[in-house]
Amino acid sequence: MANFYTDNPDLKHHLSHPLMQKIVELKERNYTEAEKFDYAPLDFEDAMDNYDKVLEIVGDICGNIIAENAEGVDHQGPRVENGRVIYADGTKENLEACRKAGLMGMAMPRRFGGLNFPITPYIMAADIVSRADAGFENLWGLQDCAETLYEFGDEDQKQRFLTRVCAGETMSMDLTEPDAGSDLQSVMLKATPQEDGTWLLNGVKRFITNGDSDIHLVLARSEEGTKDGRGLSMFIYDKRQGGVNVRRIENKMGIKGSPTCELTYKNAKAELCGSRRLGLIKYVMALMNGARLGIAAQSVGISEICYREALAYAKDRRQFGKAIIEFPAVQELIAVIKAKLDASRSLLYETSRFVDVYKVYEDIAKERSLTPEERQEMKLYSKLADACTPMVKGMSSEYCNQNAYDCIQVHGGSGFMKDYACERVYRDARITSIYEGTTQLQVVAAIRHVTTGTYLSLINGYNAQEVSSALQPLKDNLVAMTTKYAAAVEKVLSVKDNQAYTDFLSRRLVEMAGNIMMGYLLLLDANKNESFVASANVYNKMAQAEVSKHADFIANFTPEQLSFYNA
Repeated sequence: MANFYTDNPDLKHHLSHPLMQKIVELKERNYTEAEKFDYAPLDFEDAMDNYDKVLEIVGDICGNIIAENAEGVDHQGPRVENGRVIYADGTKENLEACRKAGLMGMAMPRRFGGLNFPITPYIMAADIVSRADAGFENLWGLQDCAETLYEFGDEDQKQRFLTRVCAGETMSMDLTEPDAGSDLQSVMLKATPQEDGTWLLNGVKRFITNGDSDIHLVLARSEEGTKDGRGLSMFIYDKRQGGVNVRRIENKMGIKGSPTCELTYKNAKAELCGSRRLGLIKYVMALMNGARLGIAAQSVGISEICYREALAYAKDRRQFGKAIIEFPAVQELIAVIKAKLDASRSLLYETSRFVDVYKVYEDIAKERSLTPEERQEMKLYSKLADACTPMVKGMSSEYCNQNAYDCIQVHGGSGFMKDYACERVYRDARITSIYEGTTQLQVVAAIRHVTTGTYLSLINGYNAQEVSSALQPLKDNLVAMTTKYAAAVEKVLSVKDNQAYTDFLSRRLVEMAGNIMMGYLLLLDANKNESFVASANVYNKMAQAEVSKHADFIANFTPEQLSFYNA
């Protein structure tokens, strides 16, 4: 019997990070929840044991049901009948298994039927599910939307909708439109207020993941005559009300089990979530932060299966009288896949812990006033989360695509055939650097943390931590890389009043920061756990080359040379 949690000790390594004690104590309100719910933990050890047991259930379902169904789901896919989505048979089985195990609404409070998990173990479950089937993660992982409803909905809405999510109903976020794309300010789906306090929605949405879900969060234009983001509000649509039909399911390259729908709204009754005019400015921004973290987890899960498939094939496949794992060229490919996987996962859980701290303080602030120290800490972790979510989404999705490419390369011609899982995984990987904000848009979100010094401050904090003498050379390399990074930032900032110059070099600066941060995180992992030593060394060499390449480019690039890149 396969178990995708217990067969991967790296997950327990990240779950046992020292900051988890603080996170859990805050999340459990110093374990007072045990007075109200008999399944709430009594102390930190009890809570960690609970996460461990639930993740073991996730690993079991993923290893023995979801992964086994992945190929069949990819071939069968969903279909539309009479305006409704019919899932593939394997998808139905997957959803039922997750419902029976109580794995829907994992991060929701117990009073709504959830497990009250912090973000970190929930994201760990997403990592595991994505390894089993990235397409199914898109359905299961949309329970993220419940977090937005929990943050901004009123108590009545929470009671009515969150209890249903925790019981196993699915969600979607209906944002994109045919003429809007990533420019959500251009959304034109019309919301018309009614005398009874409800709203009627009319228009079209496109590229909606799991678009025939039970409960939708919908971005729509509520303010007559407006054309920008200030005229948009967030609405809750309940499928039981009727008025929304699936026009078609997109025929995609990958993640075929996840129905990507075009929806038509015709006088669909909905209710306002939160306040008018804040739909894009506040609520979608909060939603997208969670989505970035979810896609980063999906990317890491895909990288995990890429590594395992490549390694297994290289050990099994024989050429010229020996297994191809014995050839240095293949060894390098697999070592680099593993290093990128480990680096991505280190940044993923570093980011999830930052999100955990500030989110739990935000939640506590609804119950009582925070102390000045708590408010300051919330502000700090909010900034770190804001800096790291676009970084981890951008870097891990790019690495995931590179790892899928190299996994096919290890398989050679066989990897191009549908006989091996890597062909499906390669197709699934491609979307990760596109949806929920392309890598280019992640750079736009991240660059201000380059120019304001957030990343450099994090890097200096990592550098202040002691490592063993055996690992000191890696740290010395990272210090040298940091010097090159700081010089590159200074060079770009020295060119005044030329936004195009800064924009053009932003990707290189963000990647340099990411290479150094991930290098340090892997170094610190290796300092605690020798199983990461090989990846820390491999990644350090790779980061050295990347940082030097970008540093040389920036040092020798002038504003006048921008004209060469004009189409």
